[in-house]
Amino acid sequence: MTLKKFPDWRSLLEIIFEKVGKIKRTHRILIFAGTVVLFGGAFYALDYMPKAEEIANEKDNVDRLEQQLMRVKIRVRNLAKFRDEYAEVKEKFQEAIKLLPDKREIPNLLRNISQVGMDSKLEFRLISPQPENAKDFYMEIPVALEVKGDYRNVTLFFDRIGRMDRIVNILNISMRPEKPLSTSLITNCTAITYRFKSEEDVKKEAKKKKKK
Repeated sequence: MTLKKFPDWRSLLEIIFEKVGKIKRTHRILIFAGTVVLFGGAFYALDYMPKAEEIANEKDNVDRLEQQLMRVKIRVRNLAKFRDEYAEVKEKFQEAIKLLPDKREIPNLLRNISQVGMDSKLEFRLISPQPENAKDFYMEIPVALEVKGDYRNVTLFFDRIGRMDRIVNILNISMRPEKPLSTSLITNCTAITYRFKSEEDVKKEAKKKKKK
């Protein structure tokens, strides 16, 4: 049986160094430089380039995510703004509802006007609702009034009407003494209150326009 001989590495290295030593210095420098370039190129191609591409891709992802985050932040700010605007508009709408009653509340409002007159020590001689007048988005509801009382009580009545939660305007005021030289006055006026238009009102107006 023949044993396999392993090379003598020490002798092999001595031979290599001896041969390298015989190479000119310039050639050794070129060989070294070539080796560095070779390993550098291999590192660039096999290690640096893939990682550089991965880094570039991740940077693009980060930029894209930053843009998405910015858009989301803008939407969140706008949403908060819209919520505030909605709350403000809703509050104003509720205030408008108080000022402009719907049709069902008109009888109750007229009773309140009558109560204000009696609290002002006036005697009502006439309360006559008149035909409604259509405006852009609301209806005028005029009511002809005739009351008896002295001047101070009439002005008190008008002042209290102006302080009501609902909008009520007093127009076409005329006064005359109940009797010659009497301090008791007969006062005629028109109290105008308002309500929002209903769908029924809009349909009626549309029908009138078609007939014309």
